[in-house]
Amino acid sequence: MGAADQTRPSSLDETMETCIGDFSWPQFFQSLLVSMAWIFDAQQTFISVFTDAVPSWHCTAAESICSPALSSLCSIPRDSWAWDYLPAHTSIVSEWELQCASIFITGIPTSAFFAGCLTGGLLFAALADSSLGRKNMLLLSCFIMSATSLLTAFSTNLWIYSMLRFICGVGRATVGTCSLVLASELVGKRWRGQVAILGFFCFTLGFLSLPSLAYMNMGCTWRNMYLLTSIPTLFYCLLVKLTVHESPRWLFIKGRREDAISTLQSLTSRDYNNSVTIFETLVVKEAAEDGDGTYYSSMKMLFAEKRWAVRRVAAVMAVGFGIGITYYGMPLGLANLSFSLYLSVTLNALAELPASLLTFLFIHKLRRKTSLLFFTLMSGGFSMLSVGVAAGGLIQMGLEMISFFFVCSSFNMILIYTLELFPTCVRNSAISMVREALVLGGVFSPLLVAAGRGLDNGAVTAGVFGLLISLCGLFVAFLPETRGGRLCDTLEEEENKHLTTNHPC
Repeated sequence: MGAADQTRPSSLDETMETCIGDFSWPQFFQSLLVSMAWIFDAQQTFISVFTDAVPSWHCTAAESICSPALSSLCSIPRDSWAWDYLPAHTSIVSEWELQCASIFITGIPTSAFFAGCLTGGLLFAALADSSLGRKNMLLLSCFIMSATSLLTAFSTNLWIYSMLRFICGVGRATVGTCSLVLASELVGKRWRGQVAILGFFCFTLGFLSLPSLAYMNMGCTWRNMYLLTSIPTLFYCLLVKLTVHESPRWLFIKGRREDAISTLQSLTSRDYNNSVTIFETLVVKEAAEDGDGTYYSSMKMLFAEKRWAVRRVAAVMAVGFGIGITYYGMPLGLANLSFSLYLSVTLNALAELPASLLTFLFIHKLRRKTSLLFFTLMSGGFSMLSVGVAAGGLIQMGLEMISFFFVCSSFNMILIYTLELFPTCVRNSAISMVREALVLGGVFSPLLVAAGRGLDNGAVTAGVFGLLISLCGLFVAFLPETRGGRLCDTLEEEENKHLTTNHPC
């Protein structure tokens, strides 16, 4: 065997590295465009912080009637107070008179959204790995999310509103998953972590855009918020359809070599002819892990073929549940604190920036297990500390922001960690299951927040969140370390990597 044969790549991962080479402008453009989906994902995830909030109000009767119960609208006669902005209703609470409704009723729309995320994850998780691929699944998800968000602006009652939020959640379920997987599979190993962080930065931008939009919409109908966020998403869908490439890695394992080579041609900055020659002569087990080719073949492989894979996905989902209930719950709970809602949401959104920057700068140096455990415990600790300080004080708000910073870091890390824990044939399905666990926490968080509205110290709910994320974070101990490893493509490769100590696949 000659020297050329000895240096020829022997796996798909090595071939991708050889063909794609260093990070080029076409790769950057593709990764950035795909990551922009997180902007619209964030907007639909947290839009209810403003559209479903209790608006400001004022007393219209004698002070003796209002003063004993200024904190509770339901304790004084309805004709003794009025909303500050009429006739335009700034939230669904004022339009449908929900200010005295039960916890179950007020929490339905947000819980319905996260329940839709769970349903969509179960329905669509396998499509990106099996038949549709990463790009088409991203396109379909964004379109469903934007179309139903547009229709939500024309809701006539709470039940139609909740139903449309549920469908929006179904579409939103796989947006972040497909975006993360597709962006990371378009680049080589050296830039994989940084590209993943692009999505987190875009998510922060989407989160930050909401208080700005809400402030500009102050005194106007809540329906405008859905119009302002849904229409740009429809234009984004068209842009994805026309300009984004499918993952060459996915195309190859599905036997579509010509499409994979064509995609590589448009991405690579190296000598194309040499790279394609290497790619065409690669010998791999193309269909070895492709299951039976059915809709749920990747799910079958993930949960039925390897015990280690089941244990791994169960552990990472347990951690994800704790992160999800805290990550989605804390912004929703800001309305319970004695601060300006616009300012507190902005500060929380800004807390995501240093979290994403930290991950971006140090992703190659951070050990996955240790970092994730540290982030979850710190988030939980600061959340529980906020309960013991003076309600409504600056210290309480500061502790809440620090806790949110660490839960954002946990959120970023668990997605990157999951990306590295599972091979190509089931990667999108595995990340979808983790996202399922994250949004399952989101289903329960609105109910916990609603339960905390009547308490003197609104941070009690944050303390519950802190306890849950701390306990769930301990499941990291059951996961292997992945820092510095290469992405595997089949379950056998992944299994052999961890059976052979310190030898990456």
